[in-house]
Amino acid sequence: MAGIALLLDLAKRNPSFSSSAKSIHAHTLISAAAAASAAAVSYTAGLPLSSRFLFGDGGFTVAYCDAGATAVWGSTDGLQSSTHKDSLGLTTKEYILDVKPLFSAFKPKNLAMTSLRSFLLFYLPLLEPRAPPEEEDDVVPAEPEKPVDLVTPFQNSIKQILRETAVVTTRRVLERVAVHYVSRRTAWKLLKDASRSARRKAARGMPTILYVYSVGKTTIKAQLLGVTASWVVQAIIDVYRCFIRKSDDEIEELELKEKFRQFRTKIYTTTLKCGASLVLASVGAGVGALIHPSHGQWIGCTIGDFVGPIGTVLIIEKFQLNL
Repeated sequence: MAGIALLLDLAKRNPSFSSSAKSIHAHTLISAAAAASAAAVSYTAGLPLSSRFLFGDGGFTVAYCDAGATAVWGSTDGLQSSTHKDSLGLTTKEYILDVKPLFSAFKPKNLAMTSLRSFLLFYLPLLEPRAPPEEEDDVVPAEPEKPVDLVTPFQNSIKQILRETAVVTTRRVLERVAVHYVSRRTAWKLLKDASRSARRKAARGMPTILYVYSVGKTTIKAQLLGVTASWVVQAIIDVYRCFIRKSDDEIEELELKEKFRQFRTKIYTTTLKCGASLVLASVGAGVGALIHPSHGQWIGCTIGDFVGPIGTVLIIEKFQLNL
């Protein structure tokens, strides 16, 4: 743009290139507009990423790439990007960010599903049938059965609901931070739907090994914000348990050094759980995508996310690792 402005200024100063004052006036207007546009682009490009969400990004939402897959605007498949060719014949891809509402966890449907899942998690063990006592020759007076405790599972269910809603809300906050402080392409990868991405990859006819690797890599990026949100919430809970909450059964108050040691152990364990969850979720998604591109990816990701923390705890207990 600056080069065009320079050429127009030279044409204005040379009488042989213009025949009337009217044309000179037109060149002047074009030159001024081109110079202003070039200055605006230079100013926007010089802004740091941390302040572009305040001053805008100059209206440039298109990044050049060599994407082979094409998407259609308004497609029923819910694609989050669109590829097309510009006036120069270069393939461009516009990354459409789908940022969900900040308090989506408190919507009636989502909150009802979270509550149902939490109550089933703690109340279903109470419904397990108990084996009848064996009859013996010597009559022993039967001990009175203890009443079923329904208060403790209810309290645990409420805590689980609060924890899940806090994790989802924290993830929505991290999504907005990613949109404002990283590039648009990176934010799109962090917010994309991994199941739909696996279905699009399956339609390209990729080799099996490359397909599994690609789906696993996409799943890691898509699950990164969720795992980070879970780690942040658990770290806040550990801070409360180690430094704020006072236990009634403690005879002597623990020293500050011992509290920090317990907090360090909990943080290490939480980090290992989150890392194992992220890795196994990506592996399960890649294997499950071989069965079905969309549903298989989701099921494999869910199983890996569930098995990761449990496997970490079993390994720590079996080998008696001192963290």
